[in-house]
Amino acid sequence: MVRQTKQREAIKNTFETVDRPLSPTEVLEITQTCIPTLSVATVYRALATLTEAGWLSRVEIPGEASRYERSGKQHHHFFVCRICDRAFAVHGCVDGLARMTPTGFTLEAHDIVLRGVCSECLQD
Repeated sequence: MVRQTKQREAIKNTFETVDRPLSPTEVLEITQTCIPTLSVATVYRALATLTEAGWLSRVEIPGEASRYERSGKQHHHFFVCRICDRAFAVHGCVDGLARMTPTGFTLEAHDIVLRGVCSECLQD
């Protein structure tokens, strides 16, 4: 059983409010608007606890530090903005990946990361 604390509840609220994968630094910055005294150590402990409890899932993007998002989402990929470094979920999938698999191989999983500039950074 995960003990509920004011800090953990605020972090959970951050993930419920911001529907995209978040880095620990983003979690800290967003959640500090509600709890200014929140520390990065508390964020890391909460992320570990919520991941272990199955409430969060770790998002691995090649070449980047782990990010986290709510568990239970359908299969999806990611878009990472090269300016603000935020990650966004991309829904849908590329057809025909199994046809690209070498003869005699079996495709079991895939990850696709799109990179570019998000709409907010394009407006700046």
